[in-house]
Amino acid sequence: MADDYLVRIGKLIRDARQHRGWTQSQLAEALGTSQSAVNRIERGNQNISLEMIARIGEALESEIVSLGYAGPMHLRVVGGRRLSGAIDVKTSKNACVALLCASLLNKGRTVLRRVARIEEVYRLLEVLNSIGVRTRWINDGVDLEIVPPAELDMGAIDADAARRTRSIIMFLGPLLHRMDSFKLPYAGGCDLGTRTIEPHMIALRRFGLDIAATEGLYHAQVDHSISPDRPIVLTERGDTVTENALLAAARHDGVTVIRNASSNYMVQDLCFFLEALGVKVEGIGTTTLTVHGMPTIDVDVDYSPSEDPVEAMSLLAAAVVTESELTVRRVPIEFLEIELAVLEEMGLDHDRTPEYVADNGRTRLVDLTVRPSKLEAPIDKIHPMPFPGLNIDNVPFFAAIAASAQGKTLIHDWVYDNRAIYLTDLNRLGGRLQLLDPHRVLVEGPTRWRAAEMMCPPALRPAVVVLLAMMAAEGTSVLRNVYVINRGYEDLAERLNSVGAQIEIFRDI
Repeated sequence: MADDYLVRIGKLIRDARQHRGWTQSQLAEALGTSQSAVNRIERGNQNISLEMIARIGEALESEIVSLGYAGPMHLRVVGGRRLSGAIDVKTSKNACVALLCASLLNKGRTVLRRVARIEEVYRLLEVLNSIGVRTRWINDGVDLEIVPPAELDMGAIDADAARRTRSIIMFLGPLLHRMDSFKLPYAGGCDLGTRTIEPHMIALRRFGLDIAATEGLYHAQVDHSISPDRPIVLTERGDTVTENALLAAARHDGVTVIRNASSNYMVQDLCFFLEALGVKVEGIGTTTLTVHGMPTIDVDVDYSPSEDPVEAMSLLAAAVVTESELTVRRVPIEFLEIELAVLEEMGLDHDRTPEYVADNGRTRLVDLTVRPSKLEAPIDKIHPMPFPGLNIDNVPFFAAIAASAQGKTLIHDWVYDNRAIYLTDLNRLGGRLQLLDPHRVLVEGPTRWRAAEMMCPPALRPAVVVLLAMMAAEGTSVLRNVYVINRGYEDLAERLNSVGAQIEIFRDI
């Protein structure tokens, strides 16, 4: 019976591989194993774990192979444990998704180094594959190779995958130079309330893009006779809005000035990538960008995205709430300086190494060591601002940190309609958070965390905050349906376990 099961699984894997157009050697390379091992698996002559089936499913982008891994993923957390040792920050999720969209600008081969293997990336890869872009994991599954077709098949777009990621909105900038009309599914992602795409439209209309939204689709028409005749002033200093304007300007045959631009980390990474493509970008790191576009981009490019400051903040918060001494390596310090200044005022004991350069040759990194500290609530409220202010995505982590501090902290999350509401989920774990309105939360500490079983909030950063509180709570907690965490973090549970956490991944049978 077991042998018959292995044979059937092997046939499913073989069929999925052949459908993808891969050889056994290509699948082996993506999995970091040998061609002979793949051959044995496909013939049903090798035992195979659910974890390996899941890895094969990810490599082949096949739901069929993933059947053995069906159902939502949950986490069982044994809390009250101190963390120790060192942990590296992974590459930026938001930079990686922007660069995947930017690869559509290039007719040549794009290689992205150390790409975050997260659900958000997988969804974009499903969309890219569906329209004819060839992608494969290389170098033992660490790096990603992207080769576009001569013509994109937008009629075959994977609508389900597209609707599960808000990043699909960044296809607009590259696509408007490739075709006269196309359709995109409505953007999805986290449940953070209503977020209009009107700022995108205001910027992209200057390049001749017109959009009508009906029946769950954006219907795009492009008038190629229209081009910017004066600087584009963004009505919102948003990251994705700035990225979309950059992507449109990159292949505009002329000079485009973008004002009120975001200068956040993912925008800077995109600018560095555009420079690698041959596009000159002036003003990187400022709110005015001048882009010298190229009507045709056909180069083989190799680029390393920088590390993720929000993941770095997550790991620092994990050390704070568990009262641990932990070294977080490869921290992009330029994008965490305000957060660290606030934490220093609260009494955080930490030190940092001298700065060194990331693999992209531009981003400044340090290693940070955090020690157990007696924290006091900050005098001023915690609130986000566009870079170089406190990062919007780092605000939720201050809810857990403030709950560990003595006194009351006001958190004002003014950007999103309802993200602050999800922070009150910490009350299930012993927190004392009072929701003043949909944007403001009053946090009282210190907190005696207690274990609980609960559903994962539908927003990425609040979900991780709940996980961190569970790590601090004595006893065993369960966090159910953690897909949203996997959207933005690669192997987070396993990596936290490597520094002393006790987190078990399980699924319902």
